[in-house]
Amino acid sequence: MSAEPRTAPSGRRRATVRNPAVVVDDVTVVYTVTSTGGGDEVPVSAPVRLARRALGRPPIVRNQALTNITLAVEEGESVGFIGRNGSGKSTLMNVISGQLNPTSGRVYAADVPAKLGVNVSLVPALSGERNMRLGCLAQGMTPAEVDAKMDELIHIAALDKAIHWPMKAYSSGMAARLRFAVATATDPHILILDEALGTGDAQFQDRGKARMQEIREQAGCILFVSHSMAEVRTMCSRVVWIDEGELVMDGDPGDVIAVYERFMKDLAAGNNKSALAMRDEAREALVRTVVADLGPSAAQPGGTAA
Repeated sequence: MSAEPRTAPSGRRRATVRNPAVVVDDVTVVYTVTSTGGGDEVPVSAPVRLARRALGRPPIVRNQALTNITLAVEEGESVGFIGRNGSGKSTLMNVISGQLNPTSGRVYAADVPAKLGVNVSLVPALSGERNMRLGCLAQGMTPAEVDAKMDELIHIAALDKAIHWPMKAYSSGMAARLRFAVATATDPHILILDEALGTGDAQFQDRGKARMQEIREQAGCILFVSHSMAEVRTMCSRVVWIDEGELVMDGDPGDVIAVYERFMKDLAAGNNKSALAMRDEAREALVRTVVADLGPSAAQPGGTAA
């Protein structure tokens, strides 16, 4: 990816991204799924439609998971992604990590993103220690590098004597802690964590947060998905709110989380109209900020936000 400064389409106050680590350029993701509850049905020929009905199969509909997502993440940033379940956060992380191809748009990255759990294959019959060694070797570390790193990784995972147990005896939280240690062993340039720190006790969370801070200080960037606003406030220098597959807010953690929490409080109280109006107002403010950052060219025919 080019290291030249580019216009920031994310709606933040500064107008350029001087050291981009990740650029998401107008990404849209549309799934096709079967549904018995209606929706935007995918057009099919009359014979296919009749055949599906004769076989009792439900129609195929489109599900738009992401719509025209554009943002940039700089070196050294820790960006939190928040939103309701099903808002598109994990879909976006899968696109950035290369797990999922977008329907349209592109993602540019300064290095191969490491998504927790994606690059680490665990063998249930082997111990946590053996899996840790194999995971590090699979990421390109030499046996000597693994030996030098093992004590630190075991400390980060906070598994104590369970590090010698077979992985099949691990809870999902214990396995997630081991994956976190292995995923961060190679000082990844771009680390994606999707609900990764909520699966352990306070000891693991403290060690995990300290490790994330080390990665940031080495000019790496972290993309962090969490439903814990306390974690996001503590760990992130910037927060992106996504709802129904669209960007709503992008900026200072305190500002974004305050609006998001009011939105969720209104939804919980049944004040849907008020909540949606608040969300739409925030989204419109983001659009106005983008236009202001781009300047007069954005208002001219053919002007673009990319």
